[in-house]
Amino acid sequence: MTMLEIIEKKKLGKELTKEEITFFANGAAEKTVPDYQLSALLMAIRLNGMNYRETTDLTLAMRDSGDIADLSGIPGIKVDKHSTGGVGDTTTLVLAPLVAACGAPVAKMSGRGLGHTGGTLDKLESIPGMNVSLSEEEFIRQVKEIGVAVIGQTGHLAPADKTLYALRDVTSTVDSMPLIVGSILSKKLAAGSDAIVLDVKSGSGAIMHTEEDSIKLAETMVEVGALAGKPIIAVVSGMEQPLGTHVGNALEVKEAIDILAGKAGGDLLEVSLMLGGYMLLLAGQAETPEEGQAKMKAAIDSGAGLKKLKEMIAAQGGDPLVCDDVTRLPQAKVIREVTCGRAGYVQKMDTMALGMAAQAMGAGRLTMDDKLDYSVGFVLQVRIGDQVSEDTPLCTLHARSEEDAEKAEQAVRAAIRIGDEACDRAPNFIAVVMKNVLVRLGEEDQ
Repeated sequence: MTMLEIIEKKKLGKELTKEEITFFANGAAEKTVPDYQLSALLMAIRLNGMNYRETTDLTLAMRDSGDIADLSGIPGIKVDKHSTGGVGDTTTLVLAPLVAACGAPVAKMSGRGLGHTGGTLDKLESIPGMNVSLSEEEFIRQVKEIGVAVIGQTGHLAPADKTLYALRDVTSTVDSMPLIVGSILSKKLAAGSDAIVLDVKSGSGAIMHTEEDSIKLAETMVEVGALAGKPIIAVVSGMEQPLGTHVGNALEVKEAIDILAGKAGGDLLEVSLMLGGYMLLLAGQAETPEEGQAKMKAAIDSGAGLKKLKEMIAAQGGDPLVCDDVTRLPQAKVIREVTCGRAGYVQKMDTMALGMAAQAMGAGRLTMDDKLDYSVGFVLQVRIGDQVSEDTPLCTLHARSEEDAEKAEQAVRAAIRIGDEACDRAPNFIAVVMKNVLVRLGEEDQ
């Protein structure tokens, strides 16, 4: 077979065979197929789609294009969590220690932020001394000893995705359902966990902006997971506003610590408990997700969750005392309080614009080589649906300079609409998707 024949076939909307898909994935991983031909097939897939069987074959071929982590030496059912990306999404820093404190081993490989979305590794590296570059042997040993580790990708996992991801970004094929599924699941399957909980974001700060598209993505990933022999549960959650109130690396670590210490709650805690309930269910540590949530609440109340975070930070070379004194985290030079400036109701947030505002302050990167300022970002004081006055605090900016603070204030104000009409609060949960099961969650389920 040739790459030209494969492109021609998909261009005409025909199904590709497993062998043809494997040829494509291996060509991407080994750089034996030129970028222009890979790009042509990516566009053909974007325009004509793939069925579940093709998408599964693509996912597995991308998984098998490199190493597959062997976590069999870790006792118990290893459960992973993956979010499709958002702003103020600090669930991993809450969930990893909390789920581990409830008896489920968490061996998690995470990523860095790019664009308007934050990255778990960047947040962890805002903790002085924290090392996220463990070898696979060190990674496995740490999980066996303390039950949790969160690190960067080890080895040569899913190299086909690395090539195709870069091409998708410059060929307008990022929004292709089978390519999104293949990219996410190939890495998750290669990472070696026994079961996966997916947090599929929906809204202005997500890769999928509509509820129906988000549910379709969740259903596709659950179905492909089943065909690949991996149990997956997907929660479709809202991203019409930042999930947490804190946006920025060290600020998000502070919020996670506050939640584990029982000092904070809100939407970030709600979503973390929902996801963690299903993680404990899949790990065999709870009979129902509700039981799992109750266990996690107890671990917060007892201090077990925060203690586990301290253990993980210390094991990875970081300063565990940040959990007792958050001022040991990087601190911004300029802190500015911003008020709403008018009375009314918070009606809408452009979550992507808020993420980009934090990025422009130095909290995010445009290219993977950009250097971050871990101290900067902002803390939002309002949520959609809130009634506010002119003097109600809107946000607290943490900036490198007064000039940066001024620009950030303008960007945050432009991203948040305050109007005269009252409006509903933004829902945290839209649906839960399991194999052959779709449960839509309405206001009464919130």
